[in-house]
Amino acid sequence: MRRVVVFWVGGIALGAALLLETVWAQQAQSPAGQMPHEQHMGPVRGDQRAVPTLPGQDAFGAIQEIVRILDADPATDWSKVNVERLRRHLIDMNDVVLRSNVKPAVVPAGLAMDVTGAGRTQQAIRSMVIPHAVELDQMPQWLAKTERIPGGVRLTVKAKDPNDAKTIARIRGLGFIGLLTEGAHHQPHHLAMARGEAMQGHGH
Repeated sequence: MRRVVVFWVGGIALGAALLLETVWAQQAQSPAGQMPHEQHMGPVRGDQRAVPTLPGQDAFGAIQEIVRILDADPATDWSKVNVERLRRHLIDMNDVVLRSNVKPAVVPAGLAMDVTGAGRTQQAIRSMVIPHAVELDQMPQWLAKTERIPGGVRLTVKAKDPNDAKTIARIRGLGFIGLLTEGAHHQPHHLAMARGEAMQGHGH
């Protein structure tokens, strides 16, 4: 009788141990009955790590894009390419956007803006704003002109139709920096500069 009791108790203990082992195994799995994601995927291989895509500096990124375009174009004449010219232009852009002073004044049908700066910013303003006014003047609804003033340029932009209230409001709402972005010529100009092509009106 004693042996029967011992075997019976031992059987219960063994059964309990097997049951606990099963429970632990189930807890180690995901709710869907799968192994945890980390165990299923295994260790991340070194060549699967994320690779940065941002160049870290805007002007560098713009130049990098242009160089890739030149590399991909079999017609690129490398004897004429001048990427340094583009770099100098991007420096001018930086000065005009971030370091110039702008004093706007409402005029009939539009806006006049005195854009001035010190040192090299003054020359950057003249190099960028004067040719940009030519581009603006070619747009169907606007009239644009520039005149040199001490320290920079006065840019005046008006609606061709003095009764076009919407266009007048748009000119005034855009202001200097908004007007500077108008027209889809900046990127083609950058590529032309890098290719070494002549560009009328530009200082570089």
